[in-house]
Amino acid sequence: MALLERVAILIRANLNELVDRAENPEKMIKQVILDMQNQFIQVKTQVAIALADLHLLEKRQQEIKEREEEWMRKAQLAVSKGDDKLARAGLDRAVSYKQMASSFVEQIEDQRSQVEVLKDALNALGRKISEAEGKAEMLIAQHRRARAVGRAADATEKASLQETGGAFQRMSNKVMHEEAATQAAVELSGEDVDRRFEKLEREQEIDRMLLELKQRKSLTA
Repeated sequence: MALLERVAILIRANLNELVDRAENPEKMIKQVILDMQNQFIQVKTQVAIALADLHLLEKRQQEIKEREEEWMRKAQLAVSKGDDKLARAGLDRAVSYKQMASSFVEQIEDQRSQVEVLKDALNALGRKISEAEGKAEMLIAQHRRARAVGRAADATEKASLQETGGAFQRMSNKVMHEEAATQAAVELSGEDVDRRFEKLEREQEIDRMLLELKQRKSLTA
């Protein structure tokens, strides 16, 4: 049944994935829910029709059973009157109605199964609609917030660029220049300290060597 296939597709639909792929999530969500509601109405109508058909079949089966019972009573009446020929004719009619009633059993079972399938689809679709409507409110709210934040960010960025213009770039260049100067000063300062320690160690070594020379001279004097 094409209707049930469409319903199955809607029931399996992942709303989050549909929103992620949609260019206009809010419009897409509303359309999906509208499709679900339309299908729900169609399925509900089909359930009502199927139930009506089931009741008609059951009613028709009951009428046939009553006709069977009626001919059985007539056959019994003919027997009580000693008219076997008429009794046989009555029994023949009763058998025909009995066979007709039996043929309705399978039809009724098939119809009852169809009603249950449609009811299950209707209930599942109803739950899916409730779920979708609940998610829709949340997803639409999220989408609106994201869109509002995006617009605010764009407006802020645009206003910032318009207000600062080249001043922002000049400030950025100044900061970069100061950072470079500071780094250079640190590096130069490090080199100066190294040279001072080298000079100190050199002077210390010279003092040691001078003392050693003086000590040698005193020993040879």
